[in-house]
Amino acid sequence: MSAPPDHTRVPAAAYAPAPGAPAELLAQLRADRRAERWVPAFEEEWAQALEESRRTFSLNTLYEVVHAWQARLASAPVVEAFMACGHDESGFVDMAELRGRRRR
Repeated sequence: MSAPPDHTRVPAAAYAPAPGAPAELLAQLRADRRAERWVPAFEEEWAQALEESRRTFSLNTLYEVVHAWQARLASAPVVEAFMACGHDESGFVDMAELRGRRRR
């Protein structure tokens, strides 16, 4: 069995999360006050990543979902503090839009 040419390989995620990271992350999301919105969003992204993983035989998409949600959860208090100060964030770009541009 031969490896695919280097130019066809998808760049690997920064690091592979621990095997139990998705379950731990889901438990943290369920315990958060935003669980009503965040849990379904995480589960939908996770399901899409699983399908992508099955199709491509790559764990990259799964790792990206875990990394993105870990970052969201970790940054939530800072974002809330920013919003509570009354700062206008209307001039910022949606990160999902930026990630979409990068993948094209």
